[in-house]
Amino acid sequence: MARPQAFNTTEALHQAMNVFWHKGFEATSMADLLAATGLSKSSLYGAFGGKRELFVAAFDAYREARMREMRGMLDAAPAREAIERFFRKIVFDAGDGDPSRGCMSINQAVEMAPRDPEIRGRVLQDFAMIEEALTQVIERGQAEGSVGDADARHLARLLVLAFPGLQIMVRAGSDRDRLEASLEALFSMLDRDR
Repeated sequence: MARPQAFNTTEALHQAMNVFWHKGFEATSMADLLAATGLSKSSLYGAFGGKRELFVAAFDAYREARMREMRGMLDAAPAREAIERFFRKIVFDAGDGDPSRGCMSINQAVEMAPRDPEIRGRVLQDFAMIEEALTQVIERGQAEGSVGDADARHLARLLVLAFPGLQIMVRAGSDRDRLEASLEALFSMLDRDR
């Protein structure tokens, strides 16, 4: 009879996610994962499989949490305000936390997606879900009168293109004034009289 699991799988997954998020897949060693989770090698392998399986589970947990957060943010305010709040959060989060982490999906778009079809599929799915969520909130803003009447899908695609660029600017250490000016230029696309 197998022994019952003596650790919290969700917490261990969260700890592993933080390591992968900070260091990336390639730079993360099994020693890093064992130290972060507090698990023995046999417990880690037994619960998650190998390093790659643990990474995929951690990445999926990250993606699910971020999508919930994004949808909550975009649904919680008038549309224009929600869009601006969503993009400003990228800049604000950099000042409050560790800007070296950035967005894990953007990190993986660069690190693994070019050579790993499974990760590429997840990253592309993330971009598609962001586009869909932004399209819906833009359409809501158009109905409210806070967003101009340009094609909602077109605007959403432009915002999705801006999303990784802003992430990279934050991680590269761009100053707040420059980032704020970039945000204002981005938000001007939403104006009614373009």
